[in-house]
Amino acid sequence: MHIAILHNRDHALLADDPGREAREDVERVATAMAQALSARGRTIDLVPVDEDLLGVHERLVKHRPDVVVNLCESLAADSRGELVLPALLDLLRIPYTGSDVLALGLSLHKDRAKELLRARGVASPRFTVADRADVPVDLPFPLIVKPSREDASMGIDFDSVVNDQAELGRAVGKVLETFHQPALVEQYVHGREVYVPLLGNAPRRNLPLTEIRFGQAFEGKPHVVSYRAKWDVDSPECVDSTPEPAKLSADLHERCVDVAQQAFEALGCRDYGRVDLRVGADGQPYVIDINPNCDLHPNAGFARAAAVAGLSYADLAMQLVELALERRHGNQAAVGVRQKAARRAAGAHRDVHAGRSVLRARADR
Repeated sequence: MHIAILHNRDHALLADDPGREAREDVERVATAMAQALSARGRTIDLVPVDEDLLGVHERLVKHRPDVVVNLCESLAADSRGELVLPALLDLLRIPYTGSDVLALGLSLHKDRAKELLRARGVASPRFTVADRADVPVDLPFPLIVKPSREDASMGIDFDSVVNDQAELGRAVGKVLETFHQPALVEQYVHGREVYVPLLGNAPRRNLPLTEIRFGQAFEGKPHVVSYRAKWDVDSPECVDSTPEPAKLSADLHERCVDVAQQAFEALGCRDYGRVDLRVGADGQPYVIDINPNCDLHPNAGFARAAAVAGLSYADLAMQLVELALERRHGNQAAVGVRQKAARRAAGAHRDVHAGRSVLRARADR
């Protein structure tokens, strides 16, 4: 089986890229994935995606992989470019891992995602979009301000949580100046931050849930997982925002999983991803972010949760490949065969069940 692994290589394109660390990490994920799949006897072609998109197209047409592991999260250091590669692969009729163009686009544009969630009755904080610093906002404080189409906590710090109009204006202005896009302004939910990793399609199962434990660095400050907390491993914010197994009552665990499943379904996400929740004082889990194609580094939360559920990193990599091939063939890809070979029926244990684990603090939190 010939597998191409596509990943963005654009972290050095902008001197002032506010998401440089997140973009750079994708190359490490691609290397780890290549090693895992090679160990299973697969032929691997690592395909970095930079400004030469035509060259990527020619390479895919020439080598015609059986399946693509799509790790591309941006193009030319612009997160909107995440949509380009799935669209190209759809046109070439090459199956690929993870969510499709529509799901990725909806998830990236947070205001559109939230509109859809609220229309479907999925709990999510009230919000508005601000395209200027003095925009009137009819929402009660405190509020949280973030870029409207970024992920990996880009643009989020302690000052993102605001308590009056002056702080709101400064936070919105910072997003407009730094990211050149509108700001998403939403109600800040005080409460526990819980992450629900999801794997598979029919059925889709949850992996072990995690919760962020905010320590001393957050005393007297907003409990938010900032960009520094995710990417600056020596920062107090990272050290004191540890992901741990979520210790939830059976009822709250069920509600968190149910809300996450509804959110994933509403946006049409597939294969794998993570839904971030805040549990309000009323006990209601609110969706604060949806992460299709989340971080697959072997030391990140998703892979660690999969390991607790019985999947090694190589097992997880192969399962994602098989899920992608199912879309072309209608059932699970048999190990060691090419596309035109006969395929066996999908196994009963393609997806995993919930368990518990201590997860390493890094970007997938």
